[in-house]
Amino acid sequence: MSGAARILFVDHAGVLGGAELSLLDIAVAFRDRCEVVLFEHGPFETKLLEHGVSVVAIPSGAALRGVKKGTRLPSPTAIVGTVVLATHVARRAKKAALVYTNSPKAFLIGATAAALARRPVIWHLRDILDRSHFSASNLRLMTLTANARVSRIIANSHATADAFVAAGGRRDLVRVVHNGIDPAAFDRVDPTARLTVRRALGIPDDAFVVGSFSRLHPWKGQRVLLDALETLPDVHALIVGGALFSGEAEYEKELRHRAAQPTLAGRVHLLGARDDIPALMSACDLIAHTSTLPEPFGRVLVEALIARKPLVASDAGGVREVVQHMQTALLVQPGNSAALASAIMRLRREPKLAVSLASSGSSHVRERFTRDAMITGVMANVSDVLEHARR
Repeated sequence: MSGAARILFVDHAGVLGGAELSLLDIAVAFRDRCEVVLFEHGPFETKLLEHGVSVVAIPSGAALRGVKKGTRLPSPTAIVGTVVLATHVARRAKKAALVYTNSPKAFLIGATAAALARRPVIWHLRDILDRSHFSASNLRLMTLTANARVSRIIANSHATADAFVAAGGRRDLVRVVHNGIDPAAFDRVDPTARLTVRRALGIPDDAFVVGSFSRLHPWKGQRVLLDALETLPDVHALIVGGALFSGEAEYEKELRHRAAQPTLAGRVHLLGARDDIPALMSACDLIAHTSTLPEPFGRVLVEALIARKPLVASDAGGVREVVQHMQTALLVQPGNSAALASAIMRLRREPKLAVSLASSGSSHVRERFTRDAMITGVMANVSDVLEHARR
């Protein structure tokens, strides 16, 4: 594909969140004809380089760190910083045929750069655009910009697509491509990893362990799991994930303080961000997804089921597109710690149900949410946008 049209990917983050892991797979598929622009250095940049993807980091300094989803109006510093970043990105966009953005911040800067470079732009939308996540002014800015400038929006779920339209976005711009995950790393896990991980963490071999895998943020609901554990006195929890973005460090402190209280001490294992997720999941008896707000997709759902683990998940957003209650998982009301505790106890007391859900769930996600299907969907949309641009 050396003669194919070049793609410029844009992402604001240098950390390895779910959006970045998905973009990593996509960028690798395009690596002989793409460049990735990031607005900070970090593990994501390292991973891209390890996979042979051309990447350049243009540090944004304070310009983007001060811009939050709930910000009502951007500061003068943020406005100037956005223009400067967009100008830098536009220079690189002129060498590409298409700008492909991977986050709201990246979209607003990438769309401006694409306009300066006179290039089409795709927004891979991975957020629920509603007032529970974004301020009204930010919603208006994003939807107005998308309606005016975007050539295609690739939504990671129908829930994400519907939220964009409900916020004022044009339905005709949107195509849904679900995230997909390669099961290879999960299938390579050594059977002895379960005990090895437990013993390294000081967890009894026969303890019942619930895993939580997500960045640390209040809406991801780790505190809901801790509330549930208060009523499950012999259950341990692995909480895997870091405070990836600014403003989340205080929440991590809160969780660590709570975990040290007498009712939970010794049973809650806060491990921070880790890259050995398959091995850590193998040490769990059950995976809990605890988001308190609608989830755009829920990458951990697919990972848990690929790992053949019983799953309890919050019943909202894109979760319903990935799993079905009593068929591939148990779904519970978001934020309801009593319902979460009840579901955990049910799967503990009914091992046949747990095994059945894990088995059917694994077959389901391995067939439907594959990395190849995701990449095929993305490539089809990229080709379509480029074809329209040539006309």
